[in-house]
Amino acid sequence: FNVDINPRQKVGTLGMAERQLVEIVKTLSMNIQILLLDEPTSALSDDERERLFDIIRQLQQKGVGIVYVSHRLDEVPKIGDRITVLRDGKRIGTLPVIDTDENTLITMMVGRELKEQFPKEKVEIGREILGIHNLTVKDKINNITLNLHEGEILGISGLMGAGRTEFARALFGIDRIDSGQIFIDGKPVNISSPWDAIELGLGYLTEDRRDGLVPRLPVSANITLASLKHVRNFAFLRHRTERSLAEKYINELSIHTSDLNQQVEFLSGGNQQKVALAKWMCSHSRIMIFDEPTRGIDVGSKTEVFKLMNNLVKRKVGIIMISSELPEVMAIADRIIVMCRGSISAEFKSGQATQEDILRYAVIGGD
Repeated sequence: FNVDINPRQKVGTLGMAERQLVEIVKTLSMNIQILLLDEPTSALSDDERERLFDIIRQLQQKGVGIVYVSHRLDEVPKIGDRITVLRDGKRIGTLPVIDTDENTLITMMVGRELKEQFPKEKVEIGREILGIHNLTVKDKINNITLNLHEGEILGISGLMGAGRTEFARALFGIDRIDSGQIFIDGKPVNISSPWDAIELGLGYLTEDRRDGLVPRLPVSANITLASLKHVRNFAFLRHRTERSLAEKYINELSIHTSDLNQQVEFLSGGNQQKVALAKWMCSHSRIMIFDEPTRGIDVGSKTEVFKLMNNLVKRKVGIIMISSELPEVMAIADRIIVMCRGSISAEFKSGQATQEDILRYAVIGGD
């Protein structure tokens, strides 16, 4: 796969995309006749995805049968022969790839015509709420300087290993910062733990939603997880307040759950993602960090996430959106930061850059 990973390194220390590649290689190393791939490219860059597709085509030529599960519709015509659409646990239909198009698939997936995949509302950009000067984490990110304004969606793009998630973890206090300064509302702050970040009004939707949820706790407890000071009386939880808050966000985000006591692990991926989003909305965070917010969810749920982001920025929330999906970043972000090898290599305003421009700076940096 031409990936620079030390084979002696513990998998737990790898990033999401690197872990995904290791799992794919593990599967391909076996002598297989039938290969099941479930969202194999959800954390991969376009370059890594194309390398996987080359290997899939080689396996097809050797007679291996492949079942490929994906929410990324652009992948279907590249490797598929037939496509089956599932919705709510039922088979909606099976079509030859050559006889279908993206609009047909979307209608089958969501049960209605979806007029706009990337809804973006015009919101007035306000004052600066976050300033970052020369943020450095040894061997991970180098001298990152950027700012974020009220009502703004700042997109961050880059390839695997570019330092995007490492930047988010450092900003949220998970990883120790070696040097640099962080300013909120123009005042210098010290963020040495996630608790500090939450107290200062930051929220962080992690790259792997399971890192931000407690799967065996009910939906209501997960939604209020970052807002316990609002639902407790001294050391005791106020269950009525907790349920009331949870019901509010379940209705607002259209979270499909049998009841408030349903364990999060039994929800669909899209609904788990909404619960993770609800957790930070409930905390009234003013600065949101969304790391791959649409990873592994269907096109209908993606549209709902974008609508939610529009609603947040209308409330003067600032959003940092980290994504490997270039069409999403280009459609939703007001500004786009490109990272390469732990540094910022380029910055574009909305509509300024093509996908080729962003990829060029993601690969070669700012040299």
